[in-house]
Parts: sequence; structure tokens; C-alpha cells
Amino acid sequence: MKLLSVNLGRPKVVPYTDHRDGVTGIDKQPVDGPVPVAAPGPKGFGASGLAGDAVCETRHHGGNDQAVYAMAREDLDEWERALGRPLTNGSFGENLTTEGIDVSGALIGERWAVGPEVLLEITSGRIPCRTFQGHMGEKGWVKRFTERGAPGAYLRVIRPGEIRAGDAVRIVHRPDHEVTVALQFRAVTTERTLLPRLLAAGEALHPEAVAAARTYVEKYGTGPTA
Repeated sequence: MKLLSVNLGRPKVVPYTDHRDGVTGIDKQPVDGPVPVAAPGPKGFGASGLAGDAVCETRHHGGNDQAVYAMAREDLDEWERALGRPLTNGSFGENLTTEGIDVSGALIGERWAVGPEVLLEITSGRIPCRTFQGHMGEKGWVKRFTERGAPGAYLRVIRPGEIRAGDAVRIVHRPDHEVTVALQFRAVTTERTLLPRLLAAGEALHPEAVAAARTYVEKYGTGPTA
């Protein structure tokens, strides 16, 4: 298991973002050399966890619980076949393109040691947005991406340091529950009856998902969660 690439974005003016200045950092490209990684600060103030990476719309993106976004090269390969066009590393706006890891099958709270220094923790799946659809240039992309249910994962930074392409990725902790990134994604998008199950992930879960699950339980109870 390793990093195939570390991808950074620069602010770019586009017609498909809600940012007040019309800019986005979603167009991420692989870079050479080490990249410092650290917790960026709370959502709304902090941006990307990777030095030199632009997160422009901090109302919805970035912050400590979405500091790093990872996508499996294997998933990009499947999308290449489905779309009939090549997808380079970073095409989905991911910071880390991995090899040999079932990213969407990772558990919330699972911890990855990346290279010799950095420790990351899975928090949630990526929710597709208008900017992502515009970047991809595919009609109905948000619906299509959501239906496939393999969103890649957001991670928080537990221990800072430097990473680079080729670094080994080791799973050093797997929590004792069954809440995967894919399950969390389905619960907050298409199958809200699954929301109570997310609470088993505890504090590792993205705070917004915790709030959604608690609100659902308060309104409907635990209900049928199988």
C-alpha cells in the first residue's frame, strides 16, 4: 500500500463555483518532493492540511476534519472505463492518490501512517458538489458519483510531518465497529435510515455526520438500522 502521488491545487477562476470570487482549488496536480502536512484549523477558517494546496470555499471544504482527501487509483481506473476517457492522479480533486487500499471501505477512525512521520485518521466520505460536477464536465455527475457509493475519504491530521509520492501507507489502527466510509456516505446521502448506525464510530466521525445522526435519532428513534 502506497501513495502514487501527492496532489496540490492552485486557485483558478471558473464559471461553475459558488465562491464569491469565482475561484476553486479542485484542479489538483501531482507534485514532486516532500509536502508538509499539518492540521489547518477549524472549518470555516482552516483550509487544506497540505502546504501549498488551495481550498477556496472554506464554508464547505477544508478544516481539521477535512484536512486531506484520499482517492484510490483503483476507483479512478473504474471511472476511466465507465467514462471512456483517461483520469490522471488528482482528477477528482484528491490530495492523495493511493494504491492497494480500499479507501471507501476504510473504517471511520481508522488510522494511516504515511511515510515515516505523518499519521492520519479517517473521518468521512466526500460529498459531491456543483464545483465537482463542473470540474468533471459530465452531465448528471453528482447523481452518478453518489449512486456508485465509492466517495473516497477525508482524513484529519493526528501527527504532522512530510509526505511524498512513493511513501508507504500502513494501517496502524482499526476501530472496533463496522462503520465504513461507504456506509457513512450512504447514510448522509441516499439511505438516511442508516444514520443511527453512524454513532457507533464515536468521536472519530466528522462532527457534521454526528449531528445529522443525532438529529435523526431524536426525531425518529433508532428504527430499523440493518
